[in-house]
Amino acid sequence: MKIFTAEQIRSWDQFTIVHEPVSSVQLMERAAGAVAGWISEYCKNHKKLAVFCGNGNNGGDGLAVARMLYLKGFDVDVFVDDPKGKFSDDAAVNLKRLRDISGISVRKFNTSEDYSFDDKTIIVDALLGTGLSRPLGGDYRLLVEQLNKKENIRLSIDIPSGLPADGQHDDDDFVAVEADYTLSFQCWKRSFLHPETGKYTGKVVVLDIGLSREYSGSEGTDYFVADDHLAGSVFRPRKEFSHKGNHGKAVIIGGSYGKLGAAVLATQSALKTGAGLTFTIAPACGYEILQSTCPEAMFIEGGKQFITGFEADEISTYGIGPGLGTDPETEKCLLHFLKKYSRPLILDADALNTVAKKTENVKLIPENSIITPHPKEFERLFGPTKDSFERLALARKKAKELNIYIVLKDHHTQIITPEVAVYYNITGNAGLAKGGSGDILTGILTSLAAQGYSPEQACVLGVWLHGRAADLAAEKHSKESMLPSDVIDELGAVFKELNKWAAVSL
Repeated sequence: MKIFTAEQIRSWDQFTIVHEPVSSVQLMERAAGAVAGWISEYCKNHKKLAVFCGNGNNGGDGLAVARMLYLKGFDVDVFVDDPKGKFSDDAAVNLKRLRDISGISVRKFNTSEDYSFDDKTIIVDALLGTGLSRPLGGDYRLLVEQLNKKENIRLSIDIPSGLPADGQHDDDDFVAVEADYTLSFQCWKRSFLHPETGKYTGKVVVLDIGLSREYSGSEGTDYFVADDHLAGSVFRPRKEFSHKGNHGKAVIIGGSYGKLGAAVLATQSALKTGAGLTFTIAPACGYEILQSTCPEAMFIEGGKQFITGFEADEISTYGIGPGLGTDPETEKCLLHFLKKYSRPLILDADALNTVAKKTENVKLIPENSIITPHPKEFERLFGPTKDSFERLALARKKAKELNIYIVLKDHHTQIITPEVAVYYNITGNAGLAKGGSGDILTGILTSLAAQGYSPEQACVLGVWLHGRAADLAAEKHSKESMLPSDVIDELGAVFKELNKWAAVSL
């Protein structure tokens, strides 16, 4: 799914109006119908709504939603700044339609202080949409602060009021509605996908309101969502007459005394992701552990207590870093390897920490390689940034400069290509915030790359696969109790889903 800017979304609306054709107020009706349909389906235990509407088109959406839900049997009260004030043309049409129905009260914002918000009341935010270009101030800020203090469910239409669509305000003290749900139209907004701003959205639900497919197909963007559809389009089902030689040779290089679990997790996930042959290069102290926990993988000794040397071949795909440690001999061995090795590989964890010790080391990373830093590792590699937006901008610059793929781990992990395209992953959950989760991802990426997926395909499918398995693990065990090994156990279920989707699309 493409991610468009607020300006592109306005153009998308206008293109649809001209080319469908459909009037702007009819398009508003369509959007409101999608919102009202979702609320009536999923909010059956809450029959009372307090709908806060601004004077613009987002407010017009809210006015139309209020009318529709009242006719569906909801108890609805509407709040506006001034019922006699100036509204946008389409909002004014919907205000008139609302007034033509008896039973819906239209109140001023300032009366909300004395309004009875019982525990069955949902607050619907339709104050301000994607056109907002500055932080909230004045009465709107005070109203939003007041609504945020309520314990009621808050539901925002299209975007939480006060939140910019394309980034974040320069003012760190900005205020936005803290939504429990955001019912957004047609596509994700970038601000939903970064921690500084995404925390305001709650659960995001993207509603299809029938905007022009011609526009979305031809309009360019560098930003995408790695969703189920994209992952399914990348996945290649296993051919019936294939053999192990058709599915590549994955080699995990990692482990040191006390950190062998990381190498085990990476190896197990590489095996579960389907590599034809899987090897683990680890120190001798891990021999019994790896052979007993990963009997399907072959062990190659690379040292005694930590790795001090290994040889490379030209037919293997290497994933280096899980539990590697930073012993001077290990670091020397790794840097020597990078100086003579030129094929793409996957670098994570202590491999990245070793590279980060000298600025010039980043140039040793082979072109088209995949690196998977978390924010602190990224900072060690490329320097500090003030927030995730600036970090992403720097990652795009470095991916292009070094001709590598950067998997920037976060709540919505970002995949950055050398062409500076960005894919935001939307699978996964906070249960992955545990040691070992990154080691699993390294194994998955190494396995997919070994099987012949391009670096971009391996990143998109691998990160999605990792997150989707984590979502299934959380359903079974909870985010708190799920373990990285539980995520590995769910990889098979995810591949079943992918194969089912592939069969349906034939």
